[in-house]
Amino acid sequence: MKEVNVTASENELKISLSGRIDSNNAREAESEIMKYAEQNASLPVVVDAEGLEYISSAGLRVLLHLKKTNADLKIINVNSDVYEILEMTGFTEMMTVEKAYRVVSVEGCEEIGRGANGTIYRIDRDNVVKVYNNADALADIQHEREVARIALVLGIPTAISYDVVKVGESYGSVFELLNAKSFSKILSASPEKIDWCVKEYTDMLKKIHGTLVPKGKLPDMRQTAIGWAEFVSEYLPEGYGKKLVSLVKAVPQDDHMIHGDYHTKNLELQDDEVLLIDMDTLAVGHPIFELASIYNAFIGFSEYDHETVKRFQGFDLQTAKTFWRKFLSAYIGTDNEKTLDDVENKARIVGYTRLIRRSIRRRVSESEDGRKELDLWKSELIELLDKVDTLLFLRNEIEVDAENENLPQVLSFIEQHLEKAGCAPKTQMQISVAAEEIFVNIANYAYRPGSGKATVHVEVTDGPKTVTITFKDGGKPFDPTKKTDPDVTLSAEEREIGGLGIFMTKQMMDEVIYEYSDGKNILTLKKGIS
Repeated sequence: MKEVNVTASENELKISLSGRIDSNNAREAESEIMKYAEQNASLPVVVDAEGLEYISSAGLRVLLHLKKTNADLKIINVNSDVYEILEMTGFTEMMTVEKAYRVVSVEGCEEIGRGANGTIYRIDRDNVVKVYNNADALADIQHEREVARIALVLGIPTAISYDVVKVGESYGSVFELLNAKSFSKILSASPEKIDWCVKEYTDMLKKIHGTLVPKGKLPDMRQTAIGWAEFVSEYLPEGYGKKLVSLVKAVPQDDHMIHGDYHTKNLELQDDEVLLIDMDTLAVGHPIFELASIYNAFIGFSEYDHETVKRFQGFDLQTAKTFWRKFLSAYIGTDNEKTLDDVENKARIVGYTRLIRRSIRRRVSESEDGRKELDLWKSELIELLDKVDTLLFLRNEIEVDAENENLPQVLSFIEQHLEKAGCAPKTQMQISVAAEEIFVNIANYAYRPGSGKATVHVEVTDGPKTVTITFKDGGKPFDPTKKTDPDVTLSAEEREIGGLGIFMTKQMMDEVIYEYSDGKNILTLKKGIS
């Protein structure tokens, strides 16, 4: 038994099939289908197989004939049994075939996250679903699944969608998140855990930003931000728009990963593991674009209406401000208020640019409150443009694999800070030599025969101006300061090979301090550079 129903619109001819198409009725079904197809020859054909329970080789011949006369044939809402037959016989390679999606309701479900592209609900103890705002979201879902896989392969702990479902008029991705709790909920329920949350939040972001992405795998946030700046420039006083665009364009291309929507609702604690979710905004770019998004999530969106962050994150604006500042200090690697203000102002420029564009495009300014909010952001942006001449900044800490091949990256990182501090060339050379000796020692001995990470932290302080470089590794405990100095008065024949690196370091630095704490070797070098 089969049934064929046909509806034609301006855009397509939809042929709905139900029941069975087999040797007994295939000829009749083909005659009926082809009649409608010929009558509407100018329209692309969509076969809706929602009610199709069975198809034999005779039925497949009907579809093949239809495909030969309609190159853009698409088959939708195919159940798993029929899809298996189409896949087995190669039909899924010849034409577009879309599976039927199970229907999920989120009515009464707990909302655990909301972003620009969708909302995440917990549908049961084990699973959550991200429902997309865009009704035609299948391409968005496919994109997010692909970039999440890229992130997972590159070492970022994230949940991968295992199913696609229909939710109302849109679609959703289903993830397994057993008993997971967002950082927003942790902060709301237990404010005393803010320092723990900041540490885990910052550690995850450093891991993301330390991940180099193969060329072309993710969108380039720099190009997106240039588009924001060019749009907003038309709404700023003469000269300010031009400066905004030039500042954004001066940010260099960077192929390191950024999340793009990194806030405490998108970090989940599952058992003892921290997982990153909501991956559709994943991109590559300079960290300033990420910091701008983070600033907006905690402060920017709430500067006019202070309740916005409460509605969105679940905690008040004061908690948000405290979290932002603690995070920024941990991320940059300094407690220096002037340095933190400087980086914050750079982030605010990009953040306000994005908020202004969003407000104008969504016509928010058509309301009185919307106009006041837009005017606030514009005045803040203009004030910042008067005093900021670059969006670039230096982080005070990097983490790398303890391998000799990473030595150039470590030395470049240290030398950038020394140049910014106005360090004399001779002193800079001495510091670089000492840093090389320490890092190479870690790379060659700390973890052997295994491997591990090394963290390098640089701090420049005034009065008198001093640079402090701290190396940390989790390798075998070793105190180089206890190593006996070589006798440099001996002849070449009498000298033992080795041992000069640590000796040179102690001679060139003002202080060399070692400690072993929390399972880590911590070696600190200090040198006056004034």
